[in-house]
Amino acid sequence: MAYVGMALLVLALRRNSIPRGFIAAAAFGLGFFLPHLWWADAAVGAPIGWIALAALQSTAVGLFGAAWVAVRRTRFVARHDLAQVAVVAILWTAVEQLRGRVPFGGFPWGLLAFSQTDAPLMPLAAVGGTTVVSAVTAAIGALLAVGVTRWMGRAPAGRIAIPLLTAVVLTFAPSLLPTPTTAQSGTLVVGAVQGNVPTRGADAASQARAVAANHVGGTRALLRDAAVGALDLVVWPESASDVDPRTDDELASAIDGVARDAGVPILLGTQRFADSVRYNDYLVWTPGSRGADAYSKQRPVPFGEYIPYRDFFRRLSPDVDRVGTDMAAGGETGVLDVPITALGRPVRIATAICFEVAYGDLIRESVVAGGELIIIPTNNASFGLTQESTQQLAMSRFRAVEHGRATVQVSTVGVSAVIAPDGAVLDRTALFTSDQMVEEVPLRTTLTLADLLGAWPGRIIDTLALMLLGTTVFRRFRERGGR
Repeated sequence: MAYVGMALLVLALRRNSIPRGFIAAAAFGLGFFLPHLWWADAAVGAPIGWIALAALQSTAVGLFGAAWVAVRRTRFVARHDLAQVAVVAILWTAVEQLRGRVPFGGFPWGLLAFSQTDAPLMPLAAVGGTTVVSAVTAAIGALLAVGVTRWMGRAPAGRIAIPLLTAVVLTFAPSLLPTPTTAQSGTLVVGAVQGNVPTRGADAASQARAVAANHVGGTRALLRDAAVGALDLVVWPESASDVDPRTDDELASAIDGVARDAGVPILLGTQRFADSVRYNDYLVWTPGSRGADAYSKQRPVPFGEYIPYRDFFRRLSPDVDRVGTDMAAGGETGVLDVPITALGRPVRIATAICFEVAYGDLIRESVVAGGELIIIPTNNASFGLTQESTQQLAMSRFRAVEHGRATVQVSTVGVSAVIAPDGAVLDRTALFTSDQMVEEVPLRTTLTLADLLGAWPGRIIDTLALMLLGTTVFRRFRERGGR
């Protein structure tokens, strides 16, 4: 339906009015983002955050509408409707990248690319990441719109068929691309523990000890079900122990005990407080190590984990003070070196915490730095029974294909899942349940074309978009000067 949605948007922007283009596209954006981001209302407990976030993202879509109408009015683009397809793809993807960067570090949620996890376009993720998949998705929608426009204009059947057949080819041809899943540097048997929280809602963090106890208990249940010595690694989610076990003897003892029983490392999320700020850490825990290696979240969520310009936004809503201690950003690449006894070596694991799964540059850095497996720890307790966790799962599946790595998304309350390098879900859990998963996953070292290209597809799109807009403005000035 992403193709149909884009086709309808392009058809709605047929009038040559830039203000109308902005309004129509912004309305389209609200129609998508208000339901898509409904979980923000559940997390905050008041609609102001949800509406503000949806409105901000919709404004970006409005910018696409205005830019598209302006560029389409240039002589060459107006006369060649197939050229319009390329312009739609370029401008749409450039706007997606813009809202993924600004303000406050951006919010790359709801990208067109993330809608394609079960579509034939999915293998393109390994070619150019979200940039290429979003651009092709937008192009398919624009081709459908061209076909409808030609049909409404009573064009010959052959002219109507050309864009429609091109759309079909673009849709299904990428499915022929290979998506390798074989192990290249061994395999790991990973046990993932979803411990659940005592009660639903945003106050779950205040029950940190009970949550940690749930994950200790879930690990013991995992060990009862798994064969002795079968596991290579146990993973817990973000906020599995928000009381820092590195400084709390009681929790350290409990985690040490279950780690000794498991005989393998445990990865777990916790909070570290220092200098009036806090850090969101993901630890490698072996018995007696007190967290031998750790990754600190690099992209804290504005208004969720820290409050920018707190004094100003407090005037708009007192809810900002529900974030009592701001989270600071870590500065290290998201990789953890985990000792694996069965392989006789440490395995480098790429990790991104919770919302960081939406930021492709972070995970690419981790994979290029040697990550052989991707772990996405997350805590979805604040979002209730909304679709936030399954939206994250779509992103985790996309990242698996983009980097050719098995991926484990592990949540406190669900949805948790084990994902093959081709994006297939091997196992998953339900929301607000205590559950465990055990899967053997391949370790891979080959870099995909998306890894090798890095930011270049995005840079090319941005450059083309700026050239289109610059040419349009230049021609407008020339026309006015001539008159």
